Amino acid sequence: MQKNPFALFDHTDCLIIRELQQDSRQPAKKIAETLNLNDRTVRKRIDRMVEMGVGRFALILDPAMFGYSVSVDIFLEIDLEKEAEIVKELLAMPQVSYLAFGQETNELSLEARYKSTEQLYEFLWKIIPGIEGVKVTKYALVPRILRNIDEWMPSEDDFAE
Repeated sequence: MQKNPFALFDHTDCLIIRELQQDSRQPAKKIAETLNLNDRTVRKRIDRMVEMGVGRFALILDPAMFGYSVSVDIFLEIDLEKEAEIVKELLAMPQVSYLAFGQETNELSLEARYKSTEQLYEFLWKIIPGIEGVKVTKYALVPRILRNIDEWMPSEDDFAE
């Protein structure tokens, strides 16, 4: 493995992050025992990474446990003059789980969750078109999510040796 000159984190950080991804509630002492490290070292490294904004501790909800079994990716074209209002309105919608700017300056990409295809239909063909300055350009049903953002991990090359 080639050393990354820009790596801010080392192999020990990588191992700690992996342990936290498996169970973020486990105590630093348990991680230290698993990795054969000093528990004070583990606590300091976790604190450093949190202070740097590497990650945050949060409860990740499973939408299916609340009946949200229908997922869709939606691509929008928006009026740039109304961008701030459109973004604010979309962010206020509880069914929107992800919102990002697209490749073009007037594109938005969003992921949304629903309990039924009827709710999805209502959102796509009534709610979204009811927002002034927004047009649905494309959408895709997501039958199965293989990896979510909470499972993402940098490459080994991103850690110094």
